[in-house]
Amino acid sequence: MSFDPYAPYGPLVETTTRVVTWNVWGRYGDVDERQRGIEQTLAAAAPDLICLTEAWATEQTDQAEQLGECLDLEHRCFVGDLEQGGWRSGIGLVSRWPIVGHEHVPLPGDDGLGVGSGLFATIDGPRGPLQLLVAMLDHPLGASALRQAQVRQLAEFAHRSARRRHPLVLCGDFNAGPDSDELRMLTGRRAVPVPDLVFYDAWEIAGDATPGHTWSNRNPLAAVALWPDRRIDHILSAWPRAGGAGHPVRCELLGVTERPEDVQLSDHYGLVADLRY
Repeated sequence: MSFDPYAPYGPLVETTTRVVTWNVWGRYGDVDERQRGIEQTLAAAAPDLICLTEAWATEQTDQAEQLGECLDLEHRCFVGDLEQGGWRSGIGLVSRWPIVGHEHVPLPGDDGLGVGSGLFATIDGPRGPLQLLVAMLDHPLGASALRQAQVRQLAEFAHRSARRRHPLVLCGDFNAGPDSDELRMLTGRRAVPVPDLVFYDAWEIAGDATPGHTWSNRNPLAAVALWPDRRIDHILSAWPRAGGAGHPVRCELLGVTERPEDVQLSDHYGLVADLRY
C-alpha cells in the first residue's frame, strides 16, 4: 500500500462529535441554582458526551443522572467514593449513545498518597466505538511530581484498556497548564510515558488563540484561591487515527458568565470541543 503525502490519514472524516469536560464543583454554594445554570448551559451546547469532574452523588441520585434526565441523554454513569459529608465526589459521564463498558481506576501516584482517579468508558457510537478516559489529578500548586506519576498511571491504564484503531479522548481536570511537564508528557513535548501514545490538545489546535483559562480570576469562586490564571482543564485526543478521527476542529470555553455578579456555575469554566468522528 503506497503512502500519499497529500493525504497521510486517507480521506479525512468530515463528521464530528461534540465533547464537554467540566469541573462542576460538587455540591458547594447554592447547588440547586448552579445545577439549573449548568443544565441550561449544557442544553444550549448540545453535546454528545459530557465528562464531569467533581461531580456529586447522594444516596438518592447523582449529578450525571439528573443531567441525563434534563437533557434527554439516557446513558449515564457515576464513579467515585470521596466522602464530602453527606455526598460523594467523583466522575460523571453522560452520553447520547450506549456506554457498553466502563472501569474506574485510582491514581495514587508513586507513594500511594495521591487522590486522583480516572474513568475509562467505551461508547457504542453510530460510526464505531469511541473511547473516553476522564481524569482528575491532584490540585496543589507544588504537586507536579505527583501529577506526573498520575499521568504515567493514566497512560498505562489507557495502554491496557484502549484499542488503537478507535478514537481515544482523554479529558478532565489535570490541575496543570499546557506548559507543565504533566501535559508535555501527553502532547509529545517531552518523553511520553507509553511508546506511541501521544495526544492532540484541542484548545491548542482549534481554540480561539486566547489563553483559554479555565481557572480564571475573573470568576469570583476561583479568585479567592489567589492562584494565577491557568488553563488546567483539557480535552485531548490520541494521534494518529485513520481519517484523522479524533482530530479537533473546534474548541471553546463553556459556562463563562458576562459579569462577576452573575451566578457562577462552578469555580472552573468548562470546555466544549468538536472532534472528527
